[in-house]
Amino acid sequence: MPITISQYWIQLDALGRAVALLLILMSLISWFTIFSKAWSFWRIRRGNTALHLFWQAPTMQDAVNALGVSDVENIYTPLAKQGLAASDPQTRSKSMMLNTNTADVMTRVLREELTRVTVRLESGLTLLASIGATAPFVGLLGTVWGIYHALTAVSGSSAIQIDLVAGPVGEALVMTGLGLMVAIPAVLAYNAFNRINRITFAELDGFAFDLHAYFTKLN
Repeated sequence: MPITISQYWIQLDALGRAVALLLILMSLISWFTIFSKAWSFWRIRRGNTALHLFWQAPTMQDAVNALGVSDVENIYTPLAKQGLAASDPQTRSKSMMLNTNTADVMTRVLREELTRVTVRLESGLTLLASIGATAPFVGLLGTVWGIYHALTAVSGSSAIQIDLVAGPVGEALVMTGLGLMVAIPAVLAYNAFNRINRITFAELDGFAFDLHAYFTKLN
């Protein structure tokens, strides 16, 4: 007769239940991160089409405003806004940037924005990588512990029968399967998000280079 989840849970000891709860928690965190990052990246990729129309605007201010409407995740717009602000002599006159070369000012401002966006895009990826790397071993811990208890129970029996070992061992292997079920989506999502990040970073670098060239020649 197949064992049910409730029966399996009753048979677990404290450590087994702790391992199962940990895997469930890791799965919930992983899927929440996957869905939130997928939604964010979808909005980012949909908004990047405005980059192709950015340089067709009549003025830089119009281009920034148009980009801000399409860039709902606010990934590309800060680069243009910061570059535009740094190019304003009135803004520079209120800080140490007054006597600084325009090219150096643009480099610093755009680099700071690229760093901020990079940190934002990579948030959550370390968590997915950690879950993908550790979940199989957490499940394996539960499996080893369950097999140990099964063999301990068999060793106290006067007659060793295969059905006394097969059932508990099979139940213990459920932990390994649960660990893989948690790890595989996290690893796949991590790889997919990394690929999207590489594309986005390339676009950001190109956009920052074009802005640097534009504002440097303008001044």
